Amino acid sequence: MPQSAPISGELVIPSHIGIIMDGNGRWAESRGQPRVVGHRAGVRSVREVVRLCRERGVQALTLFAFSSENWQRPAREVQMLMRLFITVLRREVKLLKKNDVRLRVVGDISAFEPKLQQRIREAELATAECQGLRLNVAANYGGRWDMVQAAQQAARLAQQGEIEVEAIDEALLGRFICLADQPEVDLLIRTGGEQRISNFLLWQCAYAELFFSETLWPDFADDAFNEALTCFASRQRRFGKTSAQIMDATLS
Repeated sequence: MPQSAPISGELVIPSHIGIIMDGNGRWAESRGQPRVVGHRAGVRSVREVVRLCRERGVQALTLFAFSSENWQRPAREVQMLMRLFITVLRREVKLLKKNDVRLRVVGDISAFEPKLQQRIREAELATAECQGLRLNVAANYGGRWDMVQAAQQAARLAQQGEIEVEAIDEALLGRFICLADQPEVDLLIRTGGEQRISNFLLWQCAYAELFFSETLWPDFADDAFNEALTCFASRQRRFGKTSAQIMDATLS
């Protein structure tokens, strides 16, 4: 189960927030600009949300940067996204390190060009000793892929005779799921008005509260983020129990 969230004043703060950063392309198109302009503008929102999470005491933030399905987008847009990814990693890593933010990229990065793979490894290494916010960037990631690769790792153990097939259970698979060393997602935010989770952190979001914002990602800042936190704090998280049980536990 997800860990208990820390308290900031009277507001319950999620331990782990996941964000589907949607609306970059539409933001640019509404201004008569190429879609890549929206993706560049979205980098500012990433910087802002990282700052807000640090200030609020959030332990982990996972951003959906590029899904395994995004390869189906126009080739030029994908190419520009890859170039932007390289540029952002080079430009932001010093700021992350300065602010004690540890970066991890999760997903099948073997599909990326060697230069980008190298840049990812360098950025992760540069922030490896940071002890503050855990910033996870999901790139060429899909929730189904995540569960398949976890199942494959468990199957190898059985194939090698290290475990019995019957020993493959939820706890064992959970060891191999991406971000297994971090709290499960408490709050999943999607910007841009769409109301679906798009194959993002399917395992990790099993008990997440969902918040859908009409705000396009490049415009997502303090007010929109605080609205999501306020909504989260108002939810009663039961994890299969009844409301009465939760109230009894709170009062005891």
